[in-house]
Amino acid sequence: MLTDMSTTRPGTPTTDPAAAAPARRSHDDAPDTAQLFTRLAELDDGPERDAVRDELVAAWLPMAHRIAGRFRDRGESVEDLRQVAALGLVKAVDRFDPSRGAFESYAVPTITGEVKRHFRDRMWALRVPRRVQELRNRVRVARRELAQHPGSPEPTLAALAAHTGLTEEEVGAGLEALESFSTLSLDAELSTGDDGYSLADTLGATDTSYDVVVDREAAKEGLRRLPERERAILYMRFFEDMTQSRIADRLGISQMHVSRLISRSCARVRDEAMGRRACGADPA
Repeated sequence: MLTDMSTTRPGTPTTDPAAAAPARRSHDDAPDTAQLFTRLAELDDGPERDAVRDELVAAWLPMAHRIAGRFRDRGESVEDLRQVAALGLVKAVDRFDPSRGAFESYAVPTITGEVKRHFRDRMWALRVPRRVQELRNRVRVARRELAQHPGSPEPTLAALAAHTGLTEEEVGAGLEALESFSTLSLDAELSTGDDGYSLADTLGATDTSYDVVVDREAAKEGLRRLPERERAILYMRFFEDMTQSRIADRLGISQMHVSRLISRSCARVRDEAMGRRACGADPA
């Protein structure tokens, strides 16, 4: 009786039926789809090819879900991770060449890379350029390698630069990016004492007084050019908060005349402040 020696391992009797059995798949969710992939490669674009492609994706979808499960508890929902992994699976099915080997060997790194790319591009709380993300990864790996021995001190900026071949400025950018993957809430307490304050308390706010300063400087020259009586009326009205009736009584004129003088003076100052100097008439 002839024996297939290619399936016989040293020390195993050639009469053992298990010796001639096919190799076991690495995972239970890795189906035997070699014939489907061969058929897919032979078909032209059309409904039949689409049907075979959909059948392959459905057959390997459990494996994609398993890979997605490795990345759970990293701030992204399992459903979203499964969708990303499924997208990687579709790409793997479309790009796989059956003559190059087993599909699983090609699909696993393709799907894993798609999920990692999702975290790299979508999961940053603070968006940073791709180049800085790459610096972050190189610096993170270098820190782990330099501090892998127990008791090793925290690597310095110069040590990280020498280890990675980067400049100290690039290493500094990578270190800053390490803190950019997540953000600190504005309500986070920065002090544990009775006088504790939050991050929001340390941030500046718009000071409306600056606008008042600009307006005053813009109106200053126009006010200086007003006749003395009109300046006095504006001062009494807007700085001493006097009513038009009291101003009229003090100056011995009518309230209506006071109203007209205020309106005309304000219009003249406004025009000059806006760069449109008006040729106002002399006060009555």
